[in-house]
Amino acid sequence: MSNTVRGLGIGRRMLSELERYAAERGWTAVRLDTNRHLSEAIAMYRSTGYRGTEAYNTEHYAHHWFEKHLTP
Repeated sequence: MSNTVRGLGIGRRMLSELERYAAERGWTAVRLDTNRHLSEAIAMYRSTGYRGTEAYNTEHYAHHWFEKHLTP
């Protein structure tokens, strides 16, 4: 992400919208994966309630897997 948009909260807003979309459709959880070099993403996921989980895919570039249970 360009330095000109860092700190504007765009990532958090996108994540919030994803969670809203999922909850509206009755999904009970959201799962995400990310690369070990994306420390800002890892910190954001953890700070917004995502917890580490076992690997659930074989994505070559994923090193961390997260899950968050949604409230209806």
